Amino acid sequence: MAWETSGGWQGGQTSPVDDILVQESQRAFMSRVHGWMFAGLALTGVMALLTVTNEAMLRFAAQHYLGLSIAEVGLVLLLSTLAPRLSGPVAAVMFLGYAALTGFVLSVIFLLYTAGSVAQVFFITSAVYGAMAIYGTVTKKDLSGWHTFLFMGLIGLLISGVVNLFLRSDAVSFVSACVGVLVFAGYTAYDTQKLREFHADTGFKSTATVSIVGALMLYLDFVNLFLSLLRLLGKRRD
Repeated sequence: MAWETSGGWQGGQTSPVDDILVQESQRAFMSRVHGWMFAGLALTGVMALLTVTNEAMLRFAAQHYLGLSIAEVGLVLLLSTLAPRLSGPVAAVMFLGYAALTGFVLSVIFLLYTAGSVAQVFFITSAVYGAMAIYGTVTKKDLSGWHTFLFMGLIGLLISGVVNLFLRSDAVSFVSACVGVLVFAGYTAYDTQKLREFHADTGFKSTATVSIVGALMLYLDFVNLFLSLLRLLGKRRD
């Protein structure tokens, strides 16, 4: 029997008991994924606050922002590439290490935006993320068709980000932030549905590594959604 994207089993009838077991298995898997994701976000927040309250650490983060950002990208690519061969504990250490590094790097935003607006945008991000995750969970619509448009939007964001390093245009920055909100809100729903279907494709068996990689996907959606909203709604320091 094969799992169809639109939901249900292909090639046979299922009993109500089977349906309940499927739903319970998916809920348990997504609970593990979100558990790891929230642990990563919590560590990121703690690390950012520790850095902000330590002048030497904050100065280092600001002075080496570009290099640390490149290290972030390298670590997340390494984790994604090696994931199939990693044990659960190793994947966990790499994920939490990435979350801590992200918090260290993101501490710099407190130099640009007021703490109140950062907190406000975080709660707005949580609401948007929650709504899109719920949509990705309950919708019967196949969201796989979103992938092409979301990926094109992501590539556009990367290109505009590089270009704006030289142009330093407020208009380009504003448009990029708007597109970023749409792209990462869309990815939240898309990745939520994709993870549930992936769990079904594995016969409802998942390792700790799979849960952590899923958490990384949603963690990246949340952080990038937060940064996009912060660029739109954040109150800059005078």
